[in-house]
Amino acid sequence: MNKAIFFDRDGIINKERSDYVKNVQELELFPEFPKFVKSLKEHGFLIMVITNQSAINRGLMTESSLDKIHAKIQAHMKTNSTSIDHFYYCPHRPDENCDCRKPKSGLLFRAANDFSIELTSSWMIGDSDSDVIAGQNAGCKTRKINGMKSLSHLINQILCNN
Repeated sequence: MNKAIFFDRDGIINKERSDYVKNVQELELFPEFPKFVKSLKEHGFLIMVITNQSAINRGLMTESSLDKIHAKIQAHMKTNSTSIDHFYYCPHRPDENCDCRKPKSGLLFRAANDFSIELTSSWMIGDSDSDVIAGQNAGCKTRKINGMKSLSHLINQILCNN
């Protein structure tokens, strides 16, 4: 079984926008993030992104636009000699009551199935309560962070205890 770090996207990998990141031009990546990914992968963790993207079903963006955003993130990772293993996203609005929108854990369970991930050996890291709840309900260790300094400290803790 594999172990993974599940990251929320907006607010962790890139700057969050109140009107959603809808295209590549609106994407502002945090430059420190790839070094964290690289360190985690060197210690045997798979890296998964678990993100709510209701802008799709709100009609504010297309899945094609989302694919371009994720390709840009992956290109940024590649220029830093690392990568994200997979992006999982929920396109649903909150009122659609799906099983994949955080705080529900459907995307974590899907990733665990797809990549043979042991959830109790894995982490869900995000900047909102819904990230933490989704991770807890899936059996992951969890942490809510508030910026790159907080994320750096957590990554160091994870690597020291690994």
